[in-house]
Amino acid sequence: MALKPRLLFIVKRRCTYWGPDKQECVTALSSGLTCSVGFVVDMLQRHGITADMIDVNDNNDIDAAVTLYKPTHVIIEAFWVVPSKFDVLKPLHPTVRWIVRNHSNMPFLASEGIATQWVIGYLSRGVEVMSNSPNALADLQGVAVACGLPESLLTYGPNVYPDSGSAAISIASPPFPASGPVKIGCYGALRPLKNQLAQAIAALLFADAIGRPIEFHINGTRVEGEGGQSLKNIVNLFASASPKAGTLVQDAWLPHVGFIALQATMDIAMQVSFSETFNIVSADAVMSAVPLVGSPDIPWLGGYGQADPTSVNSIASLMLAIWNSSPRELYLRLNQQRRDLVAYVAESTAVWVGRFGA
Repeated sequence: MALKPRLLFIVKRRCTYWGPDKQECVTALSSGLTCSVGFVVDMLQRHGITADMIDVNDNNDIDAAVTLYKPTHVIIEAFWVVPSKFDVLKPLHPTVRWIVRNHSNMPFLASEGIATQWVIGYLSRGVEVMSNSPNALADLQGVAVACGLPESLLTYGPNVYPDSGSAAISIASPPFPASGPVKIGCYGALRPLKNQLAQAIAALLFADAIGRPIEFHINGTRVEGEGGQSLKNIVNLFASASPKAGTLVQDAWLPHVGFIALQATMDIAMQVSFSETFNIVSADAVMSAVPLVGSPDIPWLGGYGQADPTSVNSIASLMLAIWNSSPRELYLRLNQQRRDLVAYVAESTAVWVGRFGA
């Protein structure tokens, strides 16, 4: 008789502040990855599946965590465990199904110099590699085929999002403020593939078209993967732009609950990025009843909300179309956004429950 699944998700701790001895992580950093893993764990628990998430300092903490929890499956979130570590862990825990979960498509993985080497290392050791998007799964299947490794170890484990209900969104009339700056939220970690600079230019074109200034909000304190160059360009852009066009607001990185409250104060949300497997920031906007300007890489968003990430004019045009919407049109857009997200999450939930549920 097979054991009832008992899942342990392990995340690498990222710290914002270390203790005086530089050994103790006093404040763990909230991130999109930790939020997404937490959402999956909560969903599994609601469906009666035993699951938990822990964060650890490094590879050397995994054995103790697994020994304590006694899982049937261990899911390592993202590529941070060196493949050779499984040569140690697998003999220590021979009944555990080891899984490494990939959160990126190949354009993003291309910036991680270890990505293909580590995927090959995992597969050659019999470690399952689970991707959170069909595109990512196809990307890695290509790697397996090229290297003669088993495709059966490549699986699909999509993201989910907390169920905030499917009730229709109601809006006030007029839908946007009659005076003052228009608040544009372009949040998330600053990375080149997030395309924030093009979105900033598009937002200024939008401001010129409507004859109103904007506040362009970004997370200026979260810079990753050469994103510092994007931030520098955005700062210089707004420093030279007319105050009548708009100002740049650099908001601090917040825990998820606090961020949702901030996102809800925006008039338009922007996530016109080059590579996404889910995009929690977009889901936050949708559930906060903020109209979303996204890209075709957001897998659950319909074409009505997608702009061409290579064209500032395409991005600005979609912003302008949203701005000029009637209350009825905006009502329909906001509710379609929510329906798209809810439908995707239902399908994703079925994937997880279908594998690990009773």
